[in-house]
Amino acid sequence: MAASQPLIPPRERAGPEVDPDLLAQAESQAQVVDDDIDDSAYRSGLPGLLGIVDVAVARVEAVLLASGVLLMALNTVSNVVGRFVFGSSIMFTEELNRALIILITFAGISYAARHGRHIRMSAFFDAMPFRPRKLLMTLIATVTAAGMFLLFWYSVDYVLAQASRGRLLPALSIPQWWIIVWVPVGFFLTGLQYGLTAIKNVIDPAIWLSTSTLEGYDDSNEEEV
Repeated sequence: MAASQPLIPPRERAGPEVDPDLLAQAESQAQVVDDDIDDSAYRSGLPGLLGIVDVAVARVEAVLLASGVLLMALNTVSNVVGRFVFGSSIMFTEELNRALIILITFAGISYAARHGRHIRMSAFFDAMPFRPRKLLMTLIATVTAAGMFLLFWYSVDYVLAQASRGRLLPALSIPQWWIIVWVPVGFFLTGLQYGLTAIKNVIDPAIWLSTSTLEGYDDSNEEEV
């Protein structure tokens, strides 16, 4: 009885459809660009004006996320110290933390899109040959960008409606719409990020989950890259 042949994944059966040298160059670029947390040295793989926009978005994300996390930590620690040391809580702690949670959440969705960290159901995608995968990834990024910009439009309308009502936060005594203005900002940055990802897939021979993250899996740390 002949020995059974090992199963070969569909991607390997299809054979390489990208120049290995170009793929190696893209992988080395992704390793430099995608530094996971520290975006201070971020370098875009997009040319010209697109690269400038990409880097600018990365800087805005970094500032928003870092400021939000640090302010929330400082606010929470100060409230704990005030409660247990001085016997008095800071009255606006809850409202300020609520505003910072909104900021971190909607700045975070853009950051996750930049690093290709949003949840994907890719069973059928992974089984496809290279060209259909590349076309599908470009389509996914384009449709997602359109969806984010649509949500941006609706969220701007919602913020304007809240601003017209003139409601104030009880403790901070600031307009309520100030703390939700980060919702359209987050949707806009995320839509911009997915739009840049679609362009990256059009101009580059490899498949990109984001402008800095190649499609594929890294077996060394069992984390998607």
